[in-house]
Amino acid sequence: MSEYISAKLRSQVAERDGDRCAYCQTSEANSGIPLSIDHVLPVAKGGQTTLDNICLACRTCNEAKGKRIGGVDPLSGQDCPLFNPIKEPWDQHFAWSAEGIDVEGKTAVGRATVEALRINNPIRAARRRWVLSGWHPPS
Repeated sequence: MSEYISAKLRSQVAERDGDRCAYCQTSEANSGIPLSIDHVLPVAKGGQTTLDNICLACRTCNEAKGKRIGGVDPLSGQDCPLFNPIKEPWDQHFAWSAEGIDVEGKTAVGRATVEALRINNPIRAARRRWVLSGWHPPS
């Protein structure tokens, strides 16, 4: 089910999220594809369309996340919640690889999110070009 997002609310989200996907940090300017709105707690699970529950997400992350709110840490095999970009700083759970191409999970939440959202799969080749161009990783 699609929820109406007012222009004002979308603008507030874009400003807060720095015009980047809250999960993989891909910018709309780099990808050339408009970012979508993700409900951190999905509407299907009772989430509301409010500033404290929506974030920007690239299509790849948003589609992979779907209705998920949890994942499995590939290191420990334990179930854990996915990263909440509204309540937690990105760099608490993630870091860029030395080359600036891959997102690495620093915590169980980070690793589970990287795995569940397939953060490093489809866009890896594009990130390599962005790094070579000096457009990536975001600071």
